[in-house]
Formats: sequence, structure tokens, C-alpha cells
Amino acid sequence: MRTNDGKPVVAILTIADKTRLFRGNHKNFRDIIRTGNDMGFLAYVVTVRDLKLDRPSINGYVPGPGKTWISAELPSPQVIYNRIPAREDEAKPSVARKIAECLEYPGIRLYNPYFFNKWNLFEWLKESRAAFRHVPATRRLRNGRTLSVMLKNHHGLYLKPESGKAGKGIMRIRFTEDSPLPYRLQIQSERKSATYKSGSIERLWSRIEKETGRTHYIAQEMIELATYKGRPFDLRVLLQKNGRGGWGVTGIGARLAGARSITTHVPRGGSVENPSSMLEAMFGPDKASATLKNVTSTALLIARQIERSSGHTLGEMSMDLGVDDKGGLWFFEANSRPMKFDEPEIRKLSLERIFQYSHYLVRQSAGSR
Repeated sequence: MRTNDGKPVVAILTIADKTRLFRGNHKNFRDIIRTGNDMGFLAYVVTVRDLKLDRPSINGYVPGPGKTWISAELPSPQVIYNRIPAREDEAKPSVARKIAECLEYPGIRLYNPYFFNKWNLFEWLKESRAAFRHVPATRRLRNGRTLSVMLKNHHGLYLKPESGKAGKGIMRIRFTEDSPLPYRLQIQSERKSATYKSGSIERLWSRIEKETGRTHYIAQEMIELATYKGRPFDLRVLLQKNGRGGWGVTGIGARLAGARSITTHVPRGGSVENPSSMLEAMFGPDKASATLKNVTSTALLIARQIERSSGHTLGEMSMDLGVDDKGGLWFFEANSRPMKFDEPEIRKLSLERIFQYSHYLVRQSAGSR
């Protein structure tokens, strides 16, 4: 339904919180709502608890003065923008039931229903030869034999939680054959990494088991990334659907690894950089320009394949792509709930794209009646 003044209605879905009313990035939600209002949409925040699909109006939140929020009775949404903040929240039975209801309910379109799992992404991309050639060698980490086999073929590995985010829980192994302690394991913590050396695969595996506990991990070939100022970097691509329902690249950012970090994530000491400057420093202006074009086409290829294999309607994702020293592109990660990009021009367009795509979904729903 539309509001009485004809505005399409978009609800930002999250979960309730006892101290903050609802969880998630409140400033981000304010920016989204303001952009929607400027573009002629009614937008508000709704919690899983308050989202009653069979009612013409529901309780939601809109920004009040300062940092406050006002609870109000608002029209039921046509589009639900899923911003449930954490995998643990998404796994709760009440949340899972509500998402399943939304996906089936006529007249309401919810997109990006679930977080991605790293192993699922690998399996989905395997279904496309063109996409899969950008994926490093990857295996599920089951036992020490997996490590042993992979280290025979690769001089280094990354170990990543299947359901991790922002670099949390990532480890790196380097193998140096002629060293008395040939296995070197680096474990990423909040701002730094600790290093353990081992003389045998058995001891290495014992240490890894202690770190991983019951968390499912993948082991992935370590790609030697291009460097800038002696540090590796990767590219962070934001992809969103536009007002015609097609995928587009909203922007490309670059993230430079912190001095003592094994990843490029900003919370782990990485920094935001200009991708053109870094690529030009590495390859010169002509090859840098060609590489950026290749990043766009490769990211679009991968995004379309992920959506096709996932079986769900997706509207946005962020993607981490590595560039090797020859300019080759490698897929490391995709996130179905992208964190906000700090680059102002990417940020502005990213907010607008949420509503451009929402408007497309509203038109599609109206046309199918």
C-alpha cells in the first residue's frame, strides 16, 4: 500500500533492544530515512517484534530531535530493507519465522533475506566457470590432513570462519621448507596479530583446534597481493541494484593493511585509500585504468552469479577483491549487509540506490496484480 499522499513505503527491519529501542547503526538509519524522505518515500525503522504483516498500520520509529527516536503508528510497508545486524540475531527462531513470512507474504518485497556463508559462496561460484576462475583454492577445514594437502600446493593459507565478518577470527599460515620450525601461524586479534611457530603439522593443527573451537572454518590459498608503501591492499566494491532492477557498481574503495595486521579491515588497523592512486603507483596510469574497468565487470559477474545460485532476491552486497602483482583479480568475500562506505560520493549514491531499487520493486508488485 501507499500512504494517503501517494508515497511508497519502505521499512528498515531490525530487532528490538532493551536499552536503545532497536539494534543497528542508528546514524545510518537516520541517513537512510532522510534520503528516502528527500526522494518522496515514507521510510521508518521497524523491529521484528512490531512487524505485523496482516495489519494496515504498524508501530515503527522515525527520527526525533537530536539523537532521539519517536514511536509512531505508520502504514504497512511495501518494501522491507533487511538490516538485522548480526548472524546470532538472524538465527533466532522468532526472527527466522518473520523473515520466512515476509518472503511469502503477497504485496511485500523483502530483499537480502540472509547473511552469506563463506563456504556457500564458494559453492555458488563453482557453478560458473567465468566467476570461479577468480576464486582462490578453497577447502573446508576438517582436520590436519586438509592443511597438509593444501600446504603441499600453496606456500601460505588463510583460515577464515565460515560465518565471520570484519576480519574477526582470521588466521594465516606460512610454510618455509628449510626452517627448523617451518609452520608459522599468525592469529588476528583486535588490533594486532600473535605468531606461533611449529615444527610439525600435528602441533600446528592442535594449536588451530584450540583457536577455532566449534566454529566452522575454511582454508583458502594465500594470494600474494599487490602492495602500496610495502603493505598489501585490496579493493572493496559496493554493488547495488538500480531503478531498472539491474546490478550496478555504486563505488570502489581501497583498503590498505595495517602495519601489524594480516587483513585490510579498517577495525583491525587498515586504512581507507584511493584505488586509482594505489593502482597507478603499482602499474602506471594505463594499466590502472584497465584494472579498474576489469574490477567493475568482474564484480558484476560475481554478484549476478551469487544471486542466481542463492535463489533469493538480492539488492546489494559489498565484495572484497584482491589484485595480484600481475593485475589479476581474486574474490575473497561478499557481504549481504554492507557496512557504510566512508567515501562521500559512494555514500551519497548508496543511500539513493536503496530507494531507486525499492521503487522498482514497488512498480513490479503493482504490475503483477
